[in-house]
Amino acid sequence: MKYMMFVCSDPEPETDDSRVPDIEVWVAENDAAGRRVTGNVLAPPSAATTVRVRGGQTMLTDGPFTETKEVIVGFDILECADLDEAIAVAAAHPMAHAGRIELRPYADL
Repeated sequence: MKYMMFVCSDPEPETDDSRVPDIEVWVAENDAAGRRVTGNVLAPPSAATTVRVRGGQTMLTDGPFTETKEVIVGFDILECADLDEAIAVAAAHPMAHAGRIELRPYADL
């Protein structure tokens, strides 16, 4: 089952960074196991463009759609057997300590 893993900042990160795993090790292990399909770091919110269509007109806004303390800083697409495996993969990600991870399964349309 595929999961979108949103990697987010957090205004209340783990204070003991000695337990934070290395991101390069996390990527290498999950790539090798076939659990990570792709992923990347995102540019800051200031580089965002919000696109809306209203009345047939395309409207663009520079910057993020909403103001928030938590920001999506990256993403990974996971291929896992089930939610339990996806949770284990997410919990091992460094940003589970320094930020927040949100998992969403792909919709079965």
